[in-house]
Amino acid sequence: MDLKQLEYFVRVAEMGSFTRASISLDVAQPALSRQIRLLEVELRQNLLTRNGRGAVPTEAGKLLLEHGRGILHQVQLTREELGAARGALAGRVSIGLPPSLSKLITVPLVKAFREALPHAHLTLTEGFSVQMHEGLRLGNLDMAVLYNPGQSSDLEMSTLDEDELSLISHNPAGGKKGKGKVAPAISLKEVAELPLILPSRPNAFRILLEGEMMTLGRRPEVLLEVDGLNAILNLVKEGMGHAVLPSYTLSNFDNPETFTVQSIHSPRIMSQLMLVWSARRPTTQTQRKAMDVVSKVVLQAIHRA
Repeated sequence: MDLKQLEYFVRVAEMGSFTRASISLDVAQPALSRQIRLLEVELRQNLLTRNGRGAVPTEAGKLLLEHGRGILHQVQLTREELGAARGALAGRVSIGLPPSLSKLITVPLVKAFREALPHAHLTLTEGFSVQMHEGLRLGNLDMAVLYNPGQSSDLEMSTLDEDELSLISHNPAGGKKGKGKVAPAISLKEVAELPLILPSRPNAFRILLEGEMMTLGRRPEVLLEVDGLNAILNLVKEGMGHAVLPSYTLSNFDNPETFTVQSIHSPRIMSQLMLVWSARRPTTQTQRKAMDVVSKVVLQAIHRA
């Protein structure tokens, strides 16, 4: 099996199109099709179903896609380790970020990464926890920043920060420019009486809130389920309901002074922010340096917000 053929197949399968893959790889489409056909002949399996809308992996193709990603990842790791032996921290690092942090840390993270690892290539992906777990499992992500990840033998993790969730509401009077108005604390029982705009399960904040309310024998009054931080805050801004999020998420919004922020007590709802990576793949020196950069940037951004 030729590594180039494997790379071509993975790219077509991921992009669902020979045309898009040929552009991405900078390879002529007839040459791309020929190499994948040679791979199919060698393996005696049809790997892709071609149709008018693109190309979809067959069952055999799905199996090869999963293994192929791992093989290509190991090749990349080997190249990085050889580069590190020459004294240059290089290679590719892919990092997953949650939407609540993405806008807050993307720019400082890219700047810090370029300064610390000028010869390495950074890929950032924004997504929810389920997508991040899948990316780590398949090898599409080297590491991810996650809220309250469950313990798993497949993952290693390090705590970045612990923060409490707050009630975020519309503030019709406005507040200090650049900050949400801080209002008196509110009990979790009182929060349970309010119409809430929450992300759908299995969002980490949703699960954490429901778990804490369950200990009080209550359930959240879910007015709307919305999977998108800015969409939730826009609806709150219009006075349509309330959100329960870390207060620093308002840094993602252009007009945070249009919101009121209230601490929640009895009990406080504490959320852990973790840096997570695969326990089944070795980490390179480049990745370990990137982990240090991520930890530093996340802490600075959160405490500055």
